[in-house]
Amino acid sequence: MLDWTDRHCRFFHRLISSHVLLYTEMVTTGALLFGDVSRHLDYSDREHPIALQLGGSEPRDLARCAALARDWGYDEINLNCGCPSPRVQRGAFGACLMAEPALVRDAVASMRDAVAGEIPVTVKHRIGIDLEDSYGFVRDFVGTVAEGGCATFIVHARAAWLNGLSPKENRAIPPLRPEFVLQLKRDFPQLRFVLNGGVKTNAQVREWLEQVDGVMVGRAAYQDPWMMAQWDSELIGPSAAVLLRREDVEEQMCRYIAEWKSRGLHPQSITRHMLNLWKGEPGGRLWRQVLSDSNLLSTLSVTDLFKRARDARLSATCDADPPGDQRLLDSACV
Repeated sequence: MLDWTDRHCRFFHRLISSHVLLYTEMVTTGALLFGDVSRHLDYSDREHPIALQLGGSEPRDLARCAALARDWGYDEINLNCGCPSPRVQRGAFGACLMAEPALVRDAVASMRDAVAGEIPVTVKHRIGIDLEDSYGFVRDFVGTVAEGGCATFIVHARAAWLNGLSPKENRAIPPLRPEFVLQLKRDFPQLRFVLNGGVKTNAQVREWLEQVDGVMVGRAAYQDPWMMAQWDSELIGPSAAVLLRREDVEEQMCRYIAEWKSRGLHPQSITRHMLNLWKGEPGGRLWRQVLSDSNLLSTLSVTDLFKRARDARLSATCDADPPGDQRLLDSACV
């Protein structure tokens, strides 16, 4: 989810679900050790619980970054052993690490030592790489990495084909094998397994939560964020803090964007994450068009921008509703 789940995306998603565990984009050890730490690690306190996803392969560097994550207050540190992109391969981490389970084990142990067990260290991985995609391969990987103290594995239930496929193709062409995750859970009952990959609906989330310890939803939640509105009450537990109306989320995001604009950030850096808030609803397309209009984003105040978007959406609602409701609609659509 590189370039997707930045701090603004996560703040937006947190308004929809109060309890879901949010993950950062993958941040490389080099970016933290030699770059702007605050730019990569800063976040809103409202984002908790939040996990920092790290990319790297050198145990000492990962340990130093794990300590930074603890000091910045993250709730979990996740080592990415699943990204198949060529850029990540050149750095010898991501899915490449599945070929070196002993190195991953040592990295996990070093990270755990660095945080003194104060926060969990988890691993996200595929079920195989290239031709090494048998169940035995991922079973041995998990068994070895668990020796380093990892108790939770987030499993993207596809192999990563490192040669010949783009990252996008790697999310679709290698076949899904969720049965591998179920077998891992049977073979390692003392560990926790979170299923990732191919989960696109809340019905699927519910189904899998009866069989595994958790479900990770990425692009489906980004493309239809309101699917998360049911998660707190139906899957995690009721919470009075969760916002149940799209209008409430829209109002809070309007204030949030105005605050960031006053700091010099262009509104589009945030509105781009919100475009599907009204997906599938009357007027949702018109609302999205307003928040995507570069001219309006540059010339209108944030308040006026959201008013324009709301008016566009409500105008479509007014046009679509039956005459019997016209009196109520007239008052709503002034």
